[in-house]
Amino acid sequence: MDLYQATFGASLFLNSIFLYRNYRKTTSIPQEEQDDIKVEHRGRVDDGQLLKAFKWRFFPIYLLVNGADWLQGPYIYPIYKDEKKLPEDMVAALFMIGFLSGGVSASFIGGIADRCGRRLACLAYCIIYSLSCMTLLSNHVPVLFFGRMLGGMSGTLLYSVFESWMVAEFNARLPDEPSSTLSNIFSTMTMLNSVVAIVAGIIAECVFNWTGTAKAPFMVSILCLISAFAAISCFWGENYGGSRAGGAQEEHASLLEKQSADEPAPTQSAVWSVLKDKNILVLGLTSCFFEGSLFLFIFFKFPALLQAHKLSGSTTELPFGLIFAILMCSMMFGSMLYNHLTSISHSATTSPLPVTRLLIATLLVASLCFLLPTRIRCESVTLWCFCMFEVCCGIYYPLMGYLRGKLVDDGARASVYGFLRVPLNAFVVIALGMTKEGERHRDLVFTTCAGLLLVAAAVVHKAL
Repeated sequence: MDLYQATFGASLFLNSIFLYRNYRKTTSIPQEEQDDIKVEHRGRVDDGQLLKAFKWRFFPIYLLVNGADWLQGPYIYPIYKDEKKLPEDMVAALFMIGFLSGGVSASFIGGIADRCGRRLACLAYCIIYSLSCMTLLSNHVPVLFFGRMLGGMSGTLLYSVFESWMVAEFNARLPDEPSSTLSNIFSTMTMLNSVVAIVAGIIAECVFNWTGTAKAPFMVSILCLISAFAAISCFWGENYGGSRAGGAQEEHASLLEKQSADEPAPTQSAVWSVLKDKNILVLGLTSCFFEGSLFLFIFFKFPALLQAHKLSGSTTELPFGLIFAILMCSMMFGSMLYNHLTSISHSATTSPLPVTRLLIATLLVASLCFLLPTRIRCESVTLWCFCMFEVCCGIYYPLMGYLRGKLVDDGARASVYGFLRVPLNAFVVIALGMTKEGERHRDLVFTTCAGLLLVAAAVVHKAL
């Protein structure tokens, strides 16, 4: 068994242990609490059936469209660099165009989806992302750039309109359900999506080995998108934003629903909320440095592993799909580890201080994960550092969501979140624009990311 197979097996084993612990925890509720739950839910059989039907309408399609995205993850860099033989600065430019397209489209896609319909936007995602995959059949650079632009728009749609449709549909179909039910749906989405990412990585590896081309996973992705398009057309109804749906839907507006262009005051208020609040500024700095480092990690992880693989004297091909599955296992483990750490801390639900300490520890470990591969030229060390960074990502996202929820006012939440992404966009675009070929530049990027994460940890320690 080689390094990657052994690491994948260990990752599955650790995740299985945590999943079993969570299962035991949920099935070991005291009898008194079980009786209370039965009394509380007596007479709600119809609502339970509606909720079950709602989940069956949403989850398979949601996982299918995410699976289409995860299938592309392992080979998006290799198809440009290895199969199409593009120089690294050209690959960086392609990634940068995709990121710019996603950032620009985020400013208007939400409003269009609210006005024209979220179901229609979900169907548009399936079409646009399929076209993006088809451009990879060409070797013409302008076509590849067009494909990355479509890919950036697709990412914006994926991470906004599907969730928005689900929340609006939930509020319309199940208005009497407690808010905890919606929270459980989000928790299930995260867990199942991690599982789909792992499976997609394995499938991508298999179809690549069968066909011998990195285009194959993208063609399988198109099949998933066609299936999702058909399922959405048959089983989903349309819903709209506040301007089309009336007062009831406005009351339950989703994160996608932004202020219209003729109402500048909320944007100014959001800017003022950020500038006047030291804690929000600290969160903005932290998200800029951590998430910016994550985007650079996504770009540079495979070149770093390829270099370490060559230095080890191996002449075999790297199993990119298996590596992707390993990293997704690590992120899933991190999210479960976060739930475990916060559940054993009684004060975590009443004070943000323990979570702040966990954020500092996460930033410090993430910094070390970037620094070690530049100092220790070992394939196993590089892989395990990348796995540990993904564990940090699994802890970071729910942790930052908790802190933002405590510190950002509900009235300006979406506007503030959008404003906080401005420095992140600038950070990634500038970094990718300076990309050069070679190990020396990659080491400089990793060392810089390690230093920035240390700065973020110091700022969080002093300010929060």
